[in-house]
Amino acid sequence: MEQHKTHITPAKENAVKALREEFDQYDGFIFTDYRGMTVEQVTALRKNLLKNDAAFRVVKNNYAKIAMKDLGMDKFDDLLVGPTAIALAKGESSNEVAKALYESIQAGNPMQVKSALLDGKMFTADEVEAYSKLPGRLELIASLMGTMKAPVQKLAATMLAYVEKNGEAVVEATDAE
Repeated sequence: MEQHKTHITPAKENAVKALREEFDQYDGFIFTDYRGMTVEQVTALRKNLLKNDAAFRVVKNNYAKIAMKDLGMDKFDDLLVGPTAIALAKGESSNEVAKALYESIQAGNPMQVKSALLDGKMFTADEVEAYSKLPGRLELIASLMGTMKAPVQKLAATMLAYVEKNGEAVVEATDAE
């Protein structure tokens, strides 16, 4: 029985190379099933993700498998089945990317999150959803700054109230000297 050999064309090699180079720029990968999404929905999602320096890439599974294997990430073969799109995130923006995906799903897009590789760890779909509900870096910094600012604001308000209540007495005491 003859064994079937796949002919690798230069176009296929270039497509895999381009995908590998693109994947190499990102460290967060959220795998989705985009079945049922319209072109308008995909375009709107891409524009939204672009605000976070992220991308939403519809991939050919075989090309993605080869590109990821070349980058040392070969544990995704079971995720790269059926229509697959990958949300690509850089650094700390992975939380915002996950939020954007779930906001898109809540807005009625028929996309499903399959799994993710974030910060070198595999996440299930449920874990990605929980991760998307966590506050982002900027929200945490704002909360911390608010907490740090509160005692100073309270002190300033107390001092202002004291001066308003006793201000004339302080001025008279100063004038008397």
